[in-house]
Amino acid sequence: MNILIAPDKFKGSLTAQQVCDTIKCALLALNETSTISTLPLADGGEGSCELLTKFSHGTFTTVRVHDPLDRLINAAYGISGNGSVAFMEMAAASGLQLLKKEERNPMITTTRGTGELLRHALDHGITKIYLGIGGSATNDAGTGMAEALGIRFLDAHSNQLKPTGESLRYIQAIDTSQLHPRFADIALTIFCDVDNPLFGPHGAAHVFAPQKGADEKMVTTLDEGLKHYASLLEKTFHRSVNFLGAGAGGGLPASLQVFTSLTVVPGIQFIMQFTGLEEHVKQADIIITGEGKIDRQTLSGKVINGVAQLAQKYHKRLIVVAGSCELSAQELENLGVSQVITIASEHISEDYAMKHAAELLKQRIREALLQNLTV
Repeated sequence: MNILIAPDKFKGSLTAQQVCDTIKCALLALNETSTISTLPLADGGEGSCELLTKFSHGTFTTVRVHDPLDRLINAAYGISGNGSVAFMEMAAASGLQLLKKEERNPMITTTRGTGELLRHALDHGITKIYLGIGGSATNDAGTGMAEALGIRFLDAHSNQLKPTGESLRYIQAIDTSQLHPRFADIALTIFCDVDNPLFGPHGAAHVFAPQKGADEKMVTTLDEGLKHYASLLEKTFHRSVNFLGAGAGGGLPASLQVFTSLTVVPGIQFIMQFTGLEEHVKQADIIITGEGKIDRQTLSGKVINGVAQLAQKYHKRLIVVAGSCELSAQELENLGVSQVITIASEHISEDYAMKHAAELLKQRIREALLQNLTV
């Protein structure tokens, strides 16, 4: 019996690799002769670049960059084993987790640090970049990123503007004369699992800015700025930037669309292909996947959904482990899930479950699978 363990992380508790190791340990306790393979996964969000770096036998480099409020911090990104590919996360330099709750304000935050990561990679011979754009604290449409790479944004009096969400409405000209010479030709791919346009009721400001600290007035101002900036980009570069997905990352894809060669891909689909997940599924008899919380989001663009599609394609038994599960029995059946194992219970607090996730997960697997899993 061949068993494949291919989960996402349990956010705040266990990395994907730790989940793999915990499940494998529990299974071997049931049957030491089991043939078990592990493949930690991610969906393009937090942890994806670390996973891709390790999978490519790469290393990490640390760069001094500016955080969303222009304070100097250290941010790391991965470089593939052959030295030609970089794996980055926008959140490392421009992320919401870098700010205290009272510091959140998308009117004044900037993506400068993300641009500094990109510049460092370009200066060190990288030819291909993969960038995860989730978890940002910004709504500057990537102007901070662009400035770090040499772009200047000017007002009506030719004064250079600070690249923030608040400044978008005042930009009247874009000076590209000092753009990094390699940026226009770099192969840059971003992981994006949302289809929000740049502006409008479903755009970056209205949908994402409130969680970044914006009140109603700020949202209106930011949306007007995004619309103005998009119009200027289209007039200047003759390219539409209000495409589906442009609203992700505080509008970062809009600037990338005109200043470099951009490809947008769903994160989970790319990672599944990069790791060769399908071949692993074909060779397994039983597949175990999981994530911290199974809910409506699980049904689209998440690891469990991606693994489930392949399990159904090859008629494999699928077991899911999670901290908690909010899906109905019918929804789980539609995913092709034969069994769900959860940590949460009425006798265990969420805080305790988070702190003791590995121990509880191991215990629950042994209890749930002892009688009905032949390994």
